[in-house]
Amino acid sequence: MTRRSTGRATAAAVALAAAVGLAAPGAAAAQEGRANPLDGVWRTEGYGLLVAVSGDRLTTYDVTAHSCVPGWITGTRTAAPGPDGTTRYGMGDNALTLTPRGRNRAVEREEGGVGSKTLRRLDALPPLCATPAANDPLAVFDRFWENFEENYPFFAAKGIDWHAVRDEKRRTITPTTTVDQLQAVLVDMLRPLGDAHTSLARTVDGHPELVFGGQRPGSTEETEELTARARQASAARLTGPEQLFANGRLGVGRLPDGIGYLRVSSFGRYAAGGHQSQLDELDRALDALLAGPDRPAGLVVDVRLNGGGSDALGLHIAARLTDRPYVAYRKVARNDPADPARFTRPEPVTVRPSAGARFNGPVAVLTSSISTSAAETFTQAMMGRSPKVLRVGENTQGVFSDVMIKKLSPDLMVGLPNEKYLTRNGGTFDGPGIPPNVRTPVFTPDELAALRDSALSTARRMLVEDARGRQDARADQDTQARQDAQADQGDQE
Repeated sequence: MTRRSTGRATAAAVALAAAVGLAAPGAAAAQEGRANPLDGVWRTEGYGLLVAVSGDRLTTYDVTAHSCVPGWITGTRTAAPGPDGTTRYGMGDNALTLTPRGRNRAVEREEGGVGSKTLRRLDALPPLCATPAANDPLAVFDRFWENFEENYPFFAAKGIDWHAVRDEKRRTITPTTTVDQLQAVLVDMLRPLGDAHTSLARTVDGHPELVFGGQRPGSTEETEELTARARQASAARLTGPEQLFANGRLGVGRLPDGIGYLRVSSFGRYAAGGHQSQLDELDRALDALLAGPDRPAGLVVDVRLNGGGSDALGLHIAARLTDRPYVAYRKVARNDPADPARFTRPEPVTVRPSAGARFNGPVAVLTSSISTSAAETFTQAMMGRSPKVLRVGENTQGVFSDVMIKKLSPDLMVGLPNEKYLTRNGGTFDGPGIPPNVRTPVFTPDELAALRDSALSTARRMLVEDARGRQDARADQDTQARQDAQADQGDQE
């Protein structure tokens, strides 16, 4: 029950909270009889969530050691449970499923997400949830601090003493502290993290509005002017106009020497409707690129202007670019409020070859510091592909986790990460981001002024060299095979 960021500083996660609604859940599930195996109260492993199921309704609570407040997610059952008890709950255009695993365990999956969450049954709602939580300035400050203390995985890596930060900032909060003043204090605590998956939103007229979003120091800020100039520079290298899909968020084109080009400016918001609508539109673009008779000799996938979205859409592209299954990454989440070194069991996320038209030739991925969140998990997923993928440009932003949205008060909400996406060796790229194999200028003032695109030009050149090398290797193999056949025939004579 988390969300990927689909733009700078989790802006879309905040927008989604507004779209889904902020209705407070009730506690009826704790008292009612269990009409189906899912009725009752559940606690997630990690994530600081309680899930209450009663009849057709699913509601949530955000919990810490000293706080319990109604969560922002509510869902309504959309159909009868499946044969194994799997039940789908709709939340606007989004949905999740719960599957019972015996009496006291269940598994939750989100449409458009990857991986799952394990839930354990509770006998009842904890006493903390039985009465309304305090919303005075000190209570809200403590709730904010404790959500990070119990869930954020990166304090040590960033050199942040979160306890010292609390001691310094808490003394500035009094019973008369205004929401504006409290907001300023919380932003001051978030900014040093330099984390694009941290954010603060304020509820205005019933709708959350972003007031702060983190960003890695030194990374490029996307602007409308930068985007327009970058698109012009890329388009100038194509042999014809882009074919546009998904309201312009996807573009398909051709580069010289038979190299295909796929621009992915978002991993979401492709079409109205739920996850299947997004997949259908993505497949339209991929079919235009891969399903025709004019197969590309190589392929450039450009995620330099991509602020994230659905991990599942990134895996869907990867599935069209492989002929064999492989592990993209392994997900873990913080799972002990008192121990930042304890995580859930690693869950492998696998790329499986698509039934649609596929391409298994040379591929390059273009990245920048604007490449954020799902753009990075896509890049990480492509690193497990064979043949290996060439990465060109600059480091990605360095944030991979889903974003948890936590309500602090009727006025404030915070977004934060709690997961790691592990490499084969158990490391992560959180913080510095995924580095390129070949570093080139990306969106520099000189490049934009001259409408140059060094990253795209370099990727095209290297893919052409790769394709020619493969052709030469195949020609050598054919020649050797003919020579071997002739030798065998001479031996027989």
